[in-house]
Amino acid sequence: MPKMKTHKGTAKRFRRTGTGKIMRAKAFKSHILTKKSPKRIRGFRQETELAHSDEKVISSRLGK
Repeated sequence: MPKMKTHKGTAKRFRRTGTGKIMRAKAFKSHILTKKSPKRIRGFRQETELAHSDEKVISSRLGK
């Protein structure tokens, strides 16, 4: 059997924690920031856990 390859586009966007959770970056932080409050913009910096319903697909694309 050939080896499972990691989907590189997915690998750049998601990471797996030590406990096995999949983390993702938050959306809405790239442009049109003038109308967004500083508190809201700061909140975009933190990663958040991936939704449970998406875990199966992303996990297989990460090759793990």
